[in-house]
Amino acid sequence: MPTEVILPKVDMDMATGQISRWFAEEGSHVKKGDVLFEIETDKAAMEIDAPASGTLRDVTGKERVDIPVGEPVAWIYADDEVYESGTTPQNRAPISALVGEMSAKRAEGGAVPPTSRSFAPPSALPGISPTRGEIGQSQGERATPLARRLAREAGLKIAEIQGSGPRGRVVRADVEAAAAAKGTATPAPPAAEIPVEVPSAPATAAKPMSDDQVLKLFAEGSYELVPHDNMRKTIARRLVEAKSTIPHFYLTLDCELDALLALRTQLNAAAPMKKTDKGEVPAYKLSVNDMVIKAMAMALMAVPDANASWTENAMVKHKHADVGVAVSIPGGLITPIIRHADEKTLSVISNEMKDLASRARSRKLKPEEYQGGTTAVSNLGMFGVKDFAAVINPPHATILAVGAGEERAVVKKGEIKIATVMSVTLSTDHRAVDGALGAELLGAFKRLIENPMGMLV
Repeated sequence: MPTEVILPKVDMDMATGQISRWFAEEGSHVKKGDVLFEIETDKAAMEIDAPASGTLRDVTGKERVDIPVGEPVAWIYADDEVYESGTTPQNRAPISALVGEMSAKRAEGGAVPPTSRSFAPPSALPGISPTRGEIGQSQGERATPLARRLAREAGLKIAEIQGSGPRGRVVRADVEAAAAAKGTATPAPPAAEIPVEVPSAPATAAKPMSDDQVLKLFAEGSYELVPHDNMRKTIARRLVEAKSTIPHFYLTLDCELDALLALRTQLNAAAPMKKTDKGEVPAYKLSVNDMVIKAMAMALMAVPDANASWTENAMVKHKHADVGVAVSIPGGLITPIIRHADEKTLSVISNEMKDLASRARSRKLKPEEYQGGTTAVSNLGMFGVKDFAAVINPPHATILAVGAGEERAVVKKGEIKIATVMSVTLSTDHRAVDGALGAELLGAFKRLIENPMGMLV
């Protein structure tokens, strides 16, 4: 039987992906482990290997087109397998249909007369359709049993409903949408069939403006439509999810940077030189952001109750500080993670951050390099932004927004002095971190920034 090549799930948030490039062509011979194609998700580009050896056939996955996760994009036929040109394995008649036809004719006359259907060897026959109730359905009428019943009760034809499920399957939501467009109410399924958790005080969520409503506000020809890519769709979905499900609150304070800037200058001046293709360069070059990452990690270890993630059944208390750092890339942003930042030296953090940021901009990060983390840092100080509030990235319970360091007048012992001051804002998930705990965390961060020698011991 031919080996099915599917679009794999390489990201926990991935629902669809795009093939950016095929490395093998229709009819070419591939070996198991050869790179078949490159898949582009919202965050990275990854090479996908061939799951078997043989001849690549029926390449249905098109480049630069959204493809649902798990969808077949090609098949690999072993050298001894027969290939039927013009059909894909999933479009051929199911085994059950062929066996049923043979059984019926045998029952009529004892012997099975020849049929017009040509038989392929067993190795080329597909399996039975994945969902009961779909066997024998035409490819254009895939639907779940519940969707069929709801459509029948609403007087709708399944063939006329656009499916959003796997391989275009019509699901309950598609029927409800079609019924709403037609002005027909779909009866609710029995509670035992579809369990629904009813909130004690349901609130009506405000619906966003439709595309047509937005476009009607602008003169025709005065704008250009640029379709969203996967990254922008994912950013939009996760931000809406974060702001609508996480109760944010914000704490802001000012940190004096003069001691940190002086220490940074001393450490950079003491960096040993190393030989490279471009000549001798310093082994490291610390930035203020590198020291912010270290300070945030150490503050979380000093206030361990704030190093947590919320789940419905338990509080997840983390044993290490894994700090995600927001990196701007073309079309959006990504947060590569410095693992165990509390245990790493400033020079290691600095060099690791430069490597992660470089590979993030070229979309070469591995999923484990940007998934997870226990907190995050977002720094817009290099753009001159004084202060801002960042949106928490689940499953984090905190994110630190860092503003620009600037000279300000401060009062010390009754006298006005000039100091370099940086404003920071901690966004906090109130379910996991209360106000006093958040203030304790921010206070620990401020002490490390203003007494940076503590980060060296």
